[in-house]
Amino acid sequence: MNKPRFTMLVTMILAAAASRLIPHPPNFTPIAAIALFGGAQFSSKRAAFLVPLAGLFLSDLVFGFYGITPVVYGSFALTVCLGFWVRHRSVQRIAFAALASAILFFVLTNFGVWAIDNLYPKTMAGLVDCYVAAIPFLRNMLLGNLLYSALLFGGFALAENRFIRLREPAGVGV
Repeated sequence: MNKPRFTMLVTMILAAAASRLIPHPPNFTPIAAIALFGGAQFSSKRAAFLVPLAGLFLSDLVFGFYGITPVVYGSFALTVCLGFWVRHRSVQRIAFAALASAILFFVLTNFGVWAIDNLYPKTMAGLVDCYVAAIPFLRNMLLGNLLYSALLFGGFALAENRFIRLREPAGVGV
Protein backbone atom coordinates (compact mmCIF):
# COMPACT_ATOMS: atom_id res chain seq x y z
CA MET A 1 0.00 0.00 0.00
CA ASN A 2 1.20 3.49 -0.84
CA LYS A 3 0.36 5.20 2.44
CA PRO A 4 0.95 8.82 1.30
CA ARG A 5 -1.32 8.31 -1.72
CA PHE A 6 -4.01 6.58 0.33
CA THR A 7 -3.87 9.31 2.99
CA MET A 8 -4.10 12.04 0.34
CA LEU A 9 -7.08 10.37 -1.36
CA VAL A 10 -8.95 9.87 1.92
CA THR A 11 -8.23 13.46 2.96
CA MET A 12 -9.50 14.84 -0.36
CA ILE A 13 -12.65 12.70 -0.16
CA LEU A 14 -13.40 13.67 3.45
CA ALA A 15 -12.80 17.36 2.67
CA ALA A 16 -15.13 17.16 -0.31
CA ALA A 17 -17.76 15.34 1.79
CA ALA A 18 -17.43 18.02 4.49
CA SER A 19 -18.10 20.67 1.85
CA ARG A 20 -21.60 19.22 1.65
CA LEU A 21 -22.17 20.98 4.98
CA ILE A 22 -21.63 24.39 3.36
CA PRO A 23 -24.85 25.98 2.04
CA HIS A 24 -25.31 25.15 -1.64
CA PRO A 25 -28.05 24.90 -4.27
CA PRO A 26 -30.04 21.64 -4.09
CA ASN A 27 -28.08 18.67 -5.52
CA PHE A 28 -25.00 20.82 -6.22
CA THR A 29 -22.79 18.57 -4.09
CA PRO A 30 -19.50 16.68 -4.46
CA ILE A 31 -20.88 13.25 -3.58
CA ALA A 32 -21.11 11.76 -7.10
CA ALA A 33 -17.71 13.22 -8.01
CA ILE A 34 -16.30 11.65 -4.84
CA ALA A 35 -17.69 8.24 -5.83
CA LEU A 36 -16.32 8.62 -9.36
CA PHE A 37 -12.93 9.76 -8.04
CA GLY A 38 -12.76 6.90 -5.52
CA GLY A 39 -13.52 4.32 -8.19
CA ALA A 40 -10.86 5.76 -10.46
CA GLN A 41 -8.10 6.26 -7.88
CA PHE A 42 -8.11 3.40 -5.36
CA SER A 43 -6.39 0.22 -6.53
CA SER A 44 -8.43 -1.76 -4.00
CA LYS A 45 -12.05 -2.15 -5.10
CA ARG A 46 -13.02 -2.48 -1.47
CA ALA A 47 -11.50 0.92 -0.65
CA ALA A 48 -13.00 2.38 -3.83
CA PHE A 49 -16.49 1.63 -2.47
CA LEU A 50 -15.84 1.99 1.26
CA VAL A 51 -14.16 5.41 1.40
CA PRO A 52 -16.63 7.41 -0.77
CA LEU A 53 -19.71 5.73 0.73
CA ALA A 54 -18.30 6.33 4.23
CA GLY A 55 -17.96 10.02 3.32
CA LEU A 56 -21.62 10.06 2.27
CA PHE A 57 -22.61 8.20 5.44
CA LEU A 58 -20.76 10.68 7.67
CA SER A 59 -22.48 13.65 6.04
CA ASP A 60 -25.84 11.84 6.27
CA LEU A 61 -25.29 11.55 10.02
CA VAL A 62 -25.56 15.34 10.04
CA PHE A 63 -28.39 15.70 7.51
CA GLY A 64 -30.34 12.60 8.49
CA PHE A 65 -31.41 9.62 6.48
CA TYR A 66 -34.42 9.42 4.18
CA GLY A 67 -36.85 6.90 2.72
CA ILE A 68 -34.84 6.30 -0.42
CA THR A 69 -31.46 6.02 1.31
CA PRO A 70 -30.77 2.54 -0.15
CA VAL A 71 -31.49 3.84 -3.68
CA VAL A 72 -29.19 6.84 -3.17
CA TYR A 73 -26.35 4.68 -1.84
CA GLY A 74 -26.91 2.17 -4.64
CA SER A 75 -26.69 4.89 -7.28
CA PHE A 76 -23.43 6.14 -5.80
CA ALA A 77 -22.09 2.56 -5.68
CA LEU A 78 -22.83 2.35 -9.41
CA THR A 79 -20.98 5.64 -9.83
CA VAL A 80 -17.94 4.03 -8.18
CA CYS A 81 -18.20 1.38 -10.92
CA LEU A 82 -18.16 4.17 -13.52
CA GLY A 83 -14.98 5.31 -11.79
CA PHE A 84 -13.36 1.95 -12.61
CA TRP A 85 -13.91 2.79 -16.28
CA VAL A 86 -12.27 6.20 -15.73
CA ARG A 87 -9.06 4.63 -14.37
CA HIS A 88 -7.45 5.27 -17.74
CA ARG A 89 -8.00 8.97 -17.20
CA SER A 90 -8.78 11.42 -19.90
CA VAL A 91 -10.74 14.64 -19.68
CA GLN A 92 -13.36 13.19 -22.03
CA ARG A 93 -13.86 10.03 -19.96
CA ILE A 94 -14.10 11.97 -16.72
CA ALA A 95 -16.60 14.45 -18.20
CA PHE A 96 -18.68 11.65 -19.73
CA ALA A 97 -18.70 9.70 -16.46
CA ALA A 98 -19.63 12.84 -14.48
CA LEU A 99 -22.58 13.45 -16.80
CA ALA A 100 -23.57 9.76 -16.88
CA SER A 101 -23.51 9.53 -13.08
CA ALA A 102 -25.88 12.51 -12.80
CA ILE A 103 -28.31 10.91 -15.25
CA LEU A 104 -28.02 7.55 -13.48
CA PHE A 105 -28.72 9.21 -10.12
CA PHE A 106 -31.66 11.14 -11.61
CA VAL A 107 -33.27 8.04 -13.12
CA LEU A 108 -32.78 5.76 -10.11
CA THR A 109 -33.56 8.13 -7.25
CA ASN A 110 -36.60 9.69 -8.83
CA PHE A 111 -37.97 6.26 -9.65
CA GLY A 112 -37.32 5.47 -5.97
CA VAL A 113 -39.18 8.60 -4.85
CA TRP A 114 -42.12 7.66 -7.06
CA ALA A 115 -42.14 4.00 -5.97
CA ILE A 116 -41.43 4.39 -2.25
CA ASP A 117 -42.80 7.76 -1.17
CA ASN A 118 -46.42 8.82 -1.44
CA LEU A 119 -45.70 12.14 -3.17
CA TYR A 120 -46.94 11.00 -6.59
CA PRO A 121 -49.72 8.67 -7.75
CA LYS A 122 -48.50 5.20 -8.70
CA THR A 123 -49.39 5.76 -12.34
CA MET A 124 -47.36 6.51 -15.45
CA ALA A 125 -48.53 10.13 -15.18
CA GLY A 126 -47.30 10.23 -11.58
CA LEU A 127 -43.91 8.88 -12.64
CA VAL A 128 -43.65 11.48 -15.41
CA ASP A 129 -44.64 14.23 -12.93
CA CYS A 130 -41.91 13.03 -10.56
CA TYR A 131 -39.24 13.18 -13.27
CA VAL A 132 -40.42 16.58 -14.55
CA ALA A 133 -40.37 18.05 -11.03
CA ALA A 134 -36.80 16.81 -10.60
CA ILE A 135 -35.32 18.45 -13.71
CA PRO A 136 -33.93 21.50 -11.81
CA PHE A 137 -32.14 19.09 -9.46
CA LEU A 138 -30.65 17.26 -12.45
CA ARG A 139 -29.28 20.51 -13.85
CA ASN A 140 -27.63 21.33 -10.51
CA MET A 141 -26.18 17.84 -10.21
CA LEU A 142 -24.77 17.95 -13.74
CA LEU A 143 -23.03 21.23 -12.96
CA GLY A 144 -21.86 20.05 -9.53
CA ASN A 145 -20.51 16.77 -10.91
CA LEU A 146 -18.53 18.57 -13.59
CA LEU A 147 -17.12 21.16 -11.18
CA TYR A 148 -16.24 18.77 -8.35
CA SER A 149 -14.86 16.14 -10.76
CA ALA A 150 -12.60 18.81 -12.26
CA LEU A 151 -11.46 19.86 -8.78
CA LEU A 152 -10.83 16.32 -7.51
CA PHE A 153 -9.26 14.80 -10.62
CA GLY A 154 -7.44 17.99 -11.58
CA GLY A 155 -6.24 18.69 -8.05
CA PHE A 156 -4.95 15.17 -7.62
CA ALA A 157 -3.25 15.19 -11.03
CA LEU A 158 -1.41 18.36 -9.99
CA ALA A 159 -0.42 16.74 -6.69
CA GLU A 160 0.81 13.60 -8.50
CA ASN A 161 2.95 15.73 -10.78
CA ARG A 162 4.41 17.60 -7.82
CA PHE A 163 4.91 14.66 -5.44
CA ILE A 164 6.27 11.47 -7.01
CA ARG A 165 5.27 9.34 -3.99
CA LEU A 166 1.60 9.87 -4.85
CA ARG A 167 1.93 8.18 -8.25
CA GLU A 168 1.81 4.59 -7.06
CA PRO A 169 -1.54 2.78 -6.74
CA ALA A 170 -3.30 3.27 -3.42
CA GLY A 171 -4.44 -0.05 -2.04
CA VAL A 172 -5.73 -0.71 1.43
CA GLY A 173 -5.74 -3.78 3.61
CA VAL A 174 -9.37 -3.44 4.64
